[in-house]
Amino acid sequence: MPSFFTDRLARGLILCDGAMGTQLYARGGHVFDQSLDAVNLTEPDLVKSIHLAYLSAGSEFIETNTFGANAVRLAAYGMADRMEEINRAGVAIAQEARRLTGQNVWIAGTIGPAGRAGHGFGPLMTASAYDAFYEQAEVLADAGVDLVIFETFGDVPELEEAVKAVQSATDLPIVVQMTFAEDGRTLGGESPEAVVVAMERLNVVALGANCSVGPASLLQVIERMAAVAHTPLIAQPNAGLPAYRAGRLVYVSSPDYMASQSRLMIEAGATLIGGCCGTTPEHIASARDAAKGARPQVGGAFSKAKSFTPTPEWESSPRLATPSEPTGLSQRLQRGEFVVTVEVDPPRGFDISTTLERLRGISGTLHAINVADSPRAQGRMSALATGSLIQSKLGVETIMHMAIRHRNLVALHSDLLGAHALGVRNMFVVMGDVPVTGDYPNATAVTDVTASGLVELISKFNSGVDNAGRAIDQPTSFVIGAAFNFSAPDLGRELRVLERKVKAGANFLLTQPVYDPEQVEKVWQQLGGFPIPVIMGVLPLRSERHALFLHNEVPGITVPDQVFKRISAKGTDPAAEGIAISQELIQAIHARIAGAYFIPPFGRYQVVEETMSGVNVPGLASPETR
Repeated sequence: MPSFFTDRLARGLILCDGAMGTQLYARGGHVFDQSLDAVNLTEPDLVKSIHLAYLSAGSEFIETNTFGANAVRLAAYGMADRMEEINRAGVAIAQEARRLTGQNVWIAGTIGPAGRAGHGFGPLMTASAYDAFYEQAEVLADAGVDLVIFETFGDVPELEEAVKAVQSATDLPIVVQMTFAEDGRTLGGESPEAVVVAMERLNVVALGANCSVGPASLLQVIERMAAVAHTPLIAQPNAGLPAYRAGRLVYVSSPDYMASQSRLMIEAGATLIGGCCGTTPEHIASARDAAKGARPQVGGAFSKAKSFTPTPEWESSPRLATPSEPTGLSQRLQRGEFVVTVEVDPPRGFDISTTLERLRGISGTLHAINVADSPRAQGRMSALATGSLIQSKLGVETIMHMAIRHRNLVALHSDLLGAHALGVRNMFVVMGDVPVTGDYPNATAVTDVTASGLVELISKFNSGVDNAGRAIDQPTSFVIGAAFNFSAPDLGRELRVLERKVKAGANFLLTQPVYDPEQVEKVWQQLGGFPIPVIMGVLPLRSERHALFLHNEVPGITVPDQVFKRISAKGTDPAAEGIAISQELIQAIHARIAGAYFIPPFGRYQVVEETMSGVNVPGLASPETR
């Protein structure tokens, strides 16, 4: 084996390993209230078996199970005094796996952020955290690692100070990785380009990104880094976004999909390729096969939204329904009219003017606007404030999404009454995204009630009582929406949950995006008709790459093979074909559904008009009758 890791790095592509933490969970060696790193002491053979599995898959770079083994993080488990023991055990286990295989393997001593105790949500580094990084690196180096790797850091200032601490402790090569949100920025708000500039000043041997929200988003980060970097790049994405299935957190990206994305990252400029949360030895083996013959080249990116030209202010706003009468959405659904809605993400700041201007451009096509609630667990303006402002400024009814994962029962009660007081009375009950994927990964997920439980709570409000049966000042008049997925992996379970939601008092359904009309027809036939109106999710595809991302990384979305073939056919304009597919879908099943719920790709709200202009739907409600 070469004397220095930098010698090997200069020769080209290195295949890293995949996740350790999620493998420990999957193999039954850990529970959520224990330290992952302490497994080095309690079940060393389990940790070793994971290393060996990655080595068998082709990895020549494995990371010690020491991500959270600094004194600050271990203190949360009462184990700060065992920091050295845990780190030495982690290195010894990796060395034993290398010895058993006889392969040329590089062992990276893994260091993660200090955690909430040592580093809050800002850029300041405490002396205790600096000391913790120094001490951990000193132990790892003395135990015999070949290099140090930093993973999943959220902001540049903390990583800069951490690197300086480690450089004071050892002269080993250092690899650094940051995690990025879906908007292409770190949790501290830094761009990929800014990260490259800051890290190259620190003389690290490789830099890049890991974890984040999935391979498609991380690919875009690597492409941007490659445009300005003079240092080798490393990419270790999650296996897509996690979803809860049967009480477990499951990552949905398949090994084949991860392999195709890994090849794109190599072609974009990555020299080290591996995986993070949810990846397995099977993912790494597939990446190994896909990497054969790959050469760096300019990588593509998702189609960018066209520039937006704001339309003039309305001279007058249509009247919204008063609290004593049904909402406009409710009246249209009762009359059997076909409605059109679009989803909007609240702004990241407190200025909603840009969002309003963009919505005005399609206002003539809409009957309501869905306002997402902390989408992707990001820190944004509240859905309630956004919905209220849209209604007051545009005169268009909103459907407020209410995530039960982000509120306890007290907050749900308060927000519901506040929404009604502000005239936001169309509610859509959702689980909400897992905080670990968003801006505050240490935030607590709160789930006091199920989706059907919140539907029942709102129904009680409409009857004039709260969840405990106590009378409130006066009954509310909410219209209650619930979620449904035609592509659910377990359709039988989805239908049983639907039955509970309807029984609890749901008035309409919003669905995940649909691409196969037969899915809708199958459920319609099975139920003998839908029990309540269904507003079907519509997400026009922009490209083959977009379709692959949705199919492999977004839980609940399935793109059929025939759609992939149409989008990827030679000589086809993928975006135009995506609109055509959506038009054909609506046209084919409009008699079964109550409307279309557009989820615009990449903020392209104009797809609503582009799609609906080519659809002839009897009963299409006129927005002017709002």
